[in-house]
Formats: sequence, structure tokens, C-alpha cells
Amino acid sequence: MASPLPSLAYCNESQVTIVGAGNVGSALAQRIAERDLANVVLFDIIPDRPQGLALDLTQARSHGRYSHRILGTNDYADTAQSDLLVITAGLARRPGMSREDLMATNGKIVAETVRQALVHSPHASIIVVTNPLDVMTYLAWKVSELPPQRVMGMAGMLDSARFQTFLALELGVPAGDVAALVVGSHDDRMVPLPRYSTVSGIPVTELLPPDRIQAAIDRTRQGGAEIVALLKQGGAFYGPAAAACAMVESIVLGQSRILPAAAYLDGQYGLADLYLGTPCQLGKGGVERVIELALTPAEQAELGRSAVAVKDNLNLALATLMS
Repeated sequence: MASPLPSLAYCNESQVTIVGAGNVGSALAQRIAERDLANVVLFDIIPDRPQGLALDLTQARSHGRYSHRILGTNDYADTAQSDLLVITAGLARRPGMSREDLMATNGKIVAETVRQALVHSPHASIIVVTNPLDVMTYLAWKVSELPPQRVMGMAGMLDSARFQTFLALELGVPAGDVAALVVGSHDDRMVPLPRYSTVSGIPVTELLPPDRIQAAIDRTRQGGAEIVALLKQGGAFYGPAAAACAMVESIVLGQSRILPAAAYLDGQYGLADLYLGTPCQLGKGGVERVIELALTPAEQAELGRSAVAVKDNLNLALATLMS
């Protein structure tokens, strides 16, 4: 079926393609549109779904006062000349499922998405949102054959936002006053860092006793699973969309913000040849700089365990996809 919206091919402004018009993809499209960051192409293999969502968002423009266009499509050709590809496509978790349970199916989806999209947008950078995040980001990089700086994953942004939220709830302060940081894998082996988390510049270690900090850490590590259990079908999407949008904004506008993301490590923290959450500087070229933090021996050991789990899952994914 032909798209109800005109092509964006004539437009010289930035263009972001979102692959996957499910809950995360549609929420992300809305955020990008309402912030007026770029033209949006929403792609999905389900006939008419992205077209309907795009038309709905377009009809909301007069109230939102945003001017960029939104195109819904089932044809990768309509995504041509995108500056940024955000991959949200894949199966969502159900209660009792781990992110690793999604590995084989989502690995095939991510690999095919990257191959198809880069044919039409060879100069695009890639943000991966699909779970299991660290493994899918590595697979996207391998399939794309792009420089690793142009492929990254949305992990630390969401995990840090959850830690920020739970610290704010413990303290009874606005979440916006809290700056929190989580590194490592996007699973229950993530590494929240209280030493690098502050409230209006004051370290949380001076404001909360260790047991309440640990309670916030534990809830952060189960943040996604808690939502899955409550929803009973599907997972979080407002939080992931907000996190991905902040990354999109920094890249599209060339803000060069320092944000936590899944970036390729090549010796940082003594780790190499894997994607793992760490602070990065994100700008027009993707990951402009990977920031290596000074970790305590205990924090380094936790990060090492996180990396081992990612490597194990990555080896399993590669073996599954090659079999």
C-alpha cells in the first residue's frame, strides 16, 4: 500500500529512521517529532502500521507546533539518506523471560535490518535498542562493517535514569536534581556507581546510608523486569524512548554531550572487542570519545564479571546465527 505521506527525499534536513513501529519505536518517533529534532521515517514490516502511526503523529503537529515531517513505510527505499538509524525491532520480553532468551530471534532481525537499511543510508550511524542490548549492538557493528564509533547501544542512558529515579525516591527530591551513573551490561549484572552519583553536586554516599543506596541499586538492576512483571505482556517503552531520544538529540544536533551508552571497548578498563556501557561523548560522528573512569578494585571486579557475561552471550549468539 502506498504511504499516505509524501516522500522526504527532497528534504536537506537531518533524517532519523526508526526500524520497528512497536511501543518503543512509536514512542521514540513521538519524542523526536515533539522536540522538532529531525524528519522521522518509521519503518516496520507490518503493513499499514507505520503509515497509520505516522499519519496520527502528523495530525498532532498543529497542537505540538513541530514542523519536521513523519513518514511511515514498509519499504527500506523510503529510508534513504538517513543520518541516523535507530533499531528497536525485535521481540519484547514476557514475564519469566530474560533478555538472553531473545538472542537468536532478535539477532536475525537486527542483522537483516542493518544489511537492508545501510544499502540506502551507507553514511548513517546506528543506535541499537533491541535486547539483549550489548550483544545486539556488537552484531549490528559486525554486520555493518562500519567504524565502531558509528554504532552504539542505548543501555547506560536507561539504566542511569532508573538509578536516578530510585535514588530520588529514596531521598524525596526531584529526579532532575539527581545525576546518576550506571556502567556495564544492560542486565542484572550492570554496575551502578554511587561514587559518581550526586544530588545538586553532593555525592549520594553523603546523603543516604549504605543499605538505602543498595536498595536503589537492587531495584535498578531489576528495573526492566519489574515493569515486565507488572505489564504481563511486553516491556518498558516510555523510559527506553526517552533515553534513546537524548542520544538522538546529542548526535543530530552535534551537542557532544557526555552520556552513558554501550560503546565499543578497545582496551579501556582492560577490556577489548565488546560493547559495554560507559560514559561517552556523543556528537555528529557518533561516539566521539569513550571516557574511561577510575574504578575501585571492587567496581572493576563487578565490571569484569559483567563483561564476561556479555562475552559468553556474544559467543552463544554468534554460534547460533552461524549454525
